[in-house]
Amino acid sequence: MKIAGWVLSVLIALFLAIASATPKFMGMEAALEPMEVVGWPAKYLVLIACIEVGCMVLFLIPRTALLGAVLTTGLLGASLAANLRVDNPLFSHTLFSIYLGLAVWAALWLREEKVRAVFPLLR
Repeated sequence: MKIAGWVLSVLIALFLAIASATPKFMGMEAALEPMEVVGWPAKYLVLIACIEVGCMVLFLIPRTALLGAVLTTGLLGASLAANLRVDNPLFSHTLFSIYLGLAVWAALWLREEKVRAVFPLLR
């Protein structure tokens, strides 16, 4: 279980680093257009990318993984709210934050025995 949790954790971190933070750092159209749709100015791209990377670094360090998961959940909640506010497509855009958040917590649950003790899904 622990190996599966680490594999999922690394895949999530790679996704956020490559598909989300990198386009923001580079100011690519793939990052600019969604910001425009939700009404956020482009000046926040680098800040949001830094927050994403910071959350993932915290999530990947065992001692700070819980904090990283909580902060990532907050970040994803803001993304969900922004997409919901502008009436973006529900299943592909708005709820993507829920899908990713569930993956983050599933990975942490698989990795950490203490999290499994708090949320005992299996008996």
